Amino acid sequence: MKNNLYKNLVKQYYEELWNKQNRNYIDILFDDNITFRGSFNVEGKGKKEFEKYMDNVLIGIPNLYHGVEIMVFENELLATRAVYNGTHKGELFGFEATNNRIKYNGASFFRFNNDKIADVWVLGDLVTLHKQLVHK
Repeated sequence: MKNNLYKNLVKQYYEELWNKQNRNYIDILFDDNITFRGSFNVEGKGKKEFEKYMDNVLIGIPNLYHGVEIMVFENELLATRAVYNGTHKGELFGFEATNNRIKYNGASFFRFNNDKIADVWVLGDLVTLHKQLVHK
């Protein structure tokens, strides 16, 4: 059943790729032509571009943890609501390190192709995050 397969792929996306920072999962999880859109007006295509995006995020928040609260699957698409936690230790998309503990919510939408993740669109609560990135 595709529902369970896709939910498992997304669980691995968060747990193995992001939380454990195991970049081997880029090849395991993603279609070769993966497209992605991040909350900081970042768009890219391909596994190498995604890896650069991931590196930039983890420079800013090296201990970033993604906690998935809910997953919904409908019409071959999967949506998640997550909470992101970490410490702002390095430059993050123009914001110098504050060493602030950050916590904000977001939603991500996944599309699949040949049982791989083909598209990721992340919508984070940038208002809440921004407040935490500018106050030391």
